Amino acid sequence: MPDHDFFFALDLSDEPHFDRMLATLSDALFRFVGYDAASAGTLTTEVHKTLTDGAKAGHQRCDVSFKVGHGQIDITVAFAGGPSSTLSRALPVGS
Repeated sequence: MPDHDFFFALDLSDEPHFDRMLATLSDALFRFVGYDAASAGTLTTEVHKTLTDGAKAGHQRCDVSFKVGHGQIDITVAFAGGPSSTLSRALPVGS
């Protein structure tokens, strides 16, 4: 687990153009807070699916935030003029 809590957010204007960047960033962030490669990959896939589903529904602009605190990570995807979704997971034990 990182030494302290943190909050990190992105404002994405067009989801498809950021796929590779967001996947790399998400994976690095998940690994930083202690997830193994497989778990980090699973979380990255879940974030990507939320973004893809929103884009298919016509929502291109969104905010993606990562909040780490109190032993968990909260990943929120909020589409401009549309829905928001939060995925919460406990941080790995002993990380």
